[in-house]
Amino acid sequence: MSEQSTPAAAAKGAIEAVWRLESTRLIAALVRIVRDVGMAEDLAQDALVAALAQWPGEGIPNNPAAWLMTAAKRRAIDQFRQGERRDRSYTAIGRDQADEVIVPDFAAAVDHVEDDVLRLMFLCCHPSLTSDAQTTLTLKLVGGLTTREIARSFLTSEATIAQRVVRAKRTLADARAALDEPDAAERRDRLAAVLVVVYLLFNEGYSATAGDDWMRPALCDEAIRLGRILAALVPNDAEVHGLSALMELQASRLGARTGPDGEPVLLLDQDRSRWDSAHLRRGLVALDRAESLSADPGQYTLQAAIAACHARARTADATDWVRIASLYEQLARMSGSPVVELNRAVALSMAYGPSAGLTLIDQLVDLPALRGYHLLPSVRGNLLDKLGRREEARVEFERAAAMTKNGRERAMLLDRAGGADRAARA
Repeated sequence: MSEQSTPAAAAKGAIEAVWRLESTRLIAALVRIVRDVGMAEDLAQDALVAALAQWPGEGIPNNPAAWLMTAAKRRAIDQFRQGERRDRSYTAIGRDQADEVIVPDFAAAVDHVEDDVLRLMFLCCHPSLTSDAQTTLTLKLVGGLTTREIARSFLTSEATIAQRVVRAKRTLADARAALDEPDAAERRDRLAAVLVVVYLLFNEGYSATAGDDWMRPALCDEAIRLGRILAALVPNDAEVHGLSALMELQASRLGARTGPDGEPVLLLDQDRSRWDSAHLRRGLVALDRAESLSADPGQYTLQAAIAACHARARTADATDWVRIASLYEQLARMSGSPVVELNRAVALSMAYGPSAGLTLIDQLVDLPALRGYHLLPSVRGNLLDKLGRREEARVEFERAAAMTKNGRERAMLLDRAGGADRAARA
């Protein structure tokens, strides 16, 4: 019997799967109870260690999330008993001993941030933290992303992200008032940071940074869920609806983004009959709402408008690439993002030919922010391939494959490099 097929190995795999699904809500609920981010994370890890010790022999419990919560609370009580923390904190934990984490409906979220995960997001976006620290800590605690995945989102090093997380936790520990639920004014002040985090969380689910899976749909689902709660919490904010529209429209394609064996299927090659009509409908409604609330669209609304151009095209050939290029130009002026410029280059190539896109791409190749970004050589390779410059295209695809940490994406890029090489030799 192989190691992978032993009962212990099977139990470990099941525990890891449960942890991926439940760790965020577990940590969020523990923060509400113990009022300390670092302690909550430690308690959650203690519960995981306990599960790894007991579940292989005793079996997976019927309600794994409740088991983990109970184990974490018992460990918290032990710590409070051993330390000097008593009275209110101890009483609060005892009162919560039998509770389970319950996700409220959207109506309940309007007056209070009742959802533990959303509460944790607002906590991590406390004004005592820098914007980068807010986003980093939330992606770590709420999204469950690794330092490598977060570093990829910021186009920076893993060491920088690790240091940022440590400093952010220390800052929050010093700002005890940060653990109270933010009032309406505070929620408004922190909203922009929360939107950034939800957006990055969705992006990691849509295109996984590392591993063997092209996507992590559970992260997309969580980001969409949080976006819907935010839309109920602040119904008159255009960008909240713009972000919800963007995520719904992008999520509509999830089922068409992989083939039978899990291989990536790019946008123009997707079977559009497989796009999810419910996500499409909700996305277009949310976009209409965002555009009705503001005549001056923000970044998320502009991105949603771009996604809507794809959603409304019945075939790839019917896509309004001229409008998409124009929307990307507005977005680039607003954001100053080199990644947006890269996307604009793709749109220009589709609207006006590959030479137009390559001209812009060649202006981006020396930007420090894109130096390790695998999509730059990937896009450049694609444009070179279309122009018949196959040997140059092969080099770019191989460069991109060496940069990406996602196994599925690497295989796709190497396949394209092989195709360019064969065409060059023909």
